[in-house]
Amino acid sequence: MPPKNNFLLAVAMTALVATSLPVGAQTPAPATPAPQPTEQVIVPQVDRRDVKLPRFASNDFSVGLFAGAYAAQNFGNSAVSGLRLGYHITEDIFVEGTYGRTKVSDEDFRVVFPNVGIFPTPKQTLSYYNVVAGYNLLPGEVFFGRSNARISQGYIVAGVGSTDFAGTKRQTISAGFGLRVVFKDWLAVQADVRDHVYTLDLLGKRSSTQNIEITAGLTVFF
Repeated sequence: MPPKNNFLLAVAMTALVATSLPVGAQTPAPATPAPQPTEQVIVPQVDRRDVKLPRFASNDFSVGLFAGAYAAQNFGNSAVSGLRLGYHITEDIFVEGTYGRTKVSDEDFRVVFPNVGIFPTPKQTLSYYNVVAGYNLLPGEVFFGRSNARISQGYIVAGVGSTDFAGTKRQTISAGFGLRVVFKDWLAVQADVRDHVYTLDLLGKRSSTQNIEITAGLTVFF
């Protein structure tokens, strides 16, 4: 068939299809192909590294040395020294064991009654140990100058123990208060005032005695 006739035939077929469609109908658009998932071009190769966490010291335990004065009722003042071991349960609550030692003299009685004393010798060793529970009642700071401050803890303590005096052991109740100033994470200075209450047989009379102790010392935390 000649090319001219082919062109006329194609035009006729197109017109025939257009007239056969309903009014308002449109030729459906071709379907859009579904997107293909993108592939990762670079896959990182990261080796896991074992991280060792640092171990920080808890500083719950403490050990300290102290020295000061022990005022034994009826026997005057004498120098005292000792050792303290503590464990801090929380920031505010702690327990502490204390051992102290001093020399007590009956010189005053020997002045009143010549050649007669309460003790076999003019001086007798007095030692004690006790276990107390403490509570940090007044946490705060102590300033040394305008720009130098240190943490401080005002606390109260109370507990029980035993006093060995003139060859006899006596049950003792201890109570008092103190102040601790922390200069380093591991070092503090503390001062204490404590009353040791125990019974004493003096000249045939049994009575309760108040024995005040004032001390100061260094405490190391670990």
